Amino acid sequence: MDRQAIIATGKEVLAVEIEGLKAVAAKLGEEFVQAVDLILKARGRVVVTGIGKSGLIGRKIVATLASTGTPSFFLHPAEAMHGDLGMVVPEDVLLAISNSGETEEVNKLLPFLKGRGVKIIAFTGNLQSTLARQADVVVDVGVPREACPLGVAPTASTTATLAMGDALAMVLAKLRNLRLEDFRQNHPGGSLGERLKVQVAQIMLTGEALPLVKQGARMAEVLLEINRKRLGCALVLDEKEDLCGIVTDGDLRRALLKYGDFRTLPVEKVMTRDPKTISPGALAAEALYVMERNLITVLPVVTEKKVVGIIHLHDVLGKGQFKFTGV
Repeated sequence: MDRQAIIATGKEVLAVEIEGLKAVAAKLGEEFVQAVDLILKARGRVVVTGIGKSGLIGRKIVATLASTGTPSFFLHPAEAMHGDLGMVVPEDVLLAISNSGETEEVNKLLPFLKGRGVKIIAFTGNLQSTLARQADVVVDVGVPREACPLGVAPTASTTATLAMGDALAMVLAKLRNLRLEDFRQNHPGGSLGERLKVQVAQIMLTGEALPLVKQGARMAEVLLEINRKRLGCALVLDEKEDLCGIVTDGDLRRALLKYGDFRTLPVEKVMTRDPKTISPGALAAEALYVMERNLITVLPVVTEKKVVGIIHLHDVLGKGQFKFTGV
């Protein structure tokens, strides 16, 4: 297979998986609402079960649920039949995953759990299956086709199931009013948890690293500053040295479309006024939240409108060296 064929095949796989996600999104409806409601009302935990590839997806869903405020654990269906059923109590909700809905190991569990009063949510692509008939709520995760050339290896179907699990976890997190502090407390260890606990002042760039230009500067000068500091932006200061704007790569693209050659224009014509900012005493977790919420990658750090630093998404997530300043 030559280089172009390899690229074409890779793109075809991604296209099939995107097709599957679109199909599942189009079917999302009242059953999803019922699943969310069932979990919110439960006094116990979400018990996720599945085997093979579905089991692997189930473990990821458990991890996402637990870290975002929904207590959960994974129950291996084979181990469950040899004693682990004792971990499940009537107040729990079972999330059973099987694309075919006919996974024997999973379906064997259902009568025992239903007998205890455990409610069952099914993620399946077969609405006429044994699993679907036994479940209290059925969420359709069926996809038009797999990305596997033979049509047999779970690919698009597992991607769709994983995405549905993410959707479930994120809706639950929002309804539970999950705060950044809650998320951080659920991640006390590991590199992400450690980074989110520090203050912005400890990881921000300062001094000569700051991409600064004055109000009234021509865009040619702004471009030079953006290139020199390599952060993809320039911060604009007014006559009082207060932050009044920012020029990002997105602003440059929009200016090119609007003005063509904009190098002689004053920066005010291109900049975004009153940019999002953060204080040096805020936690890195808050900076991450602001960036994700506003789809931005840099945040000016200000104290009473004075720029004291800048923080990049890479510094929060730990790409490269983590720049502690010792503040």
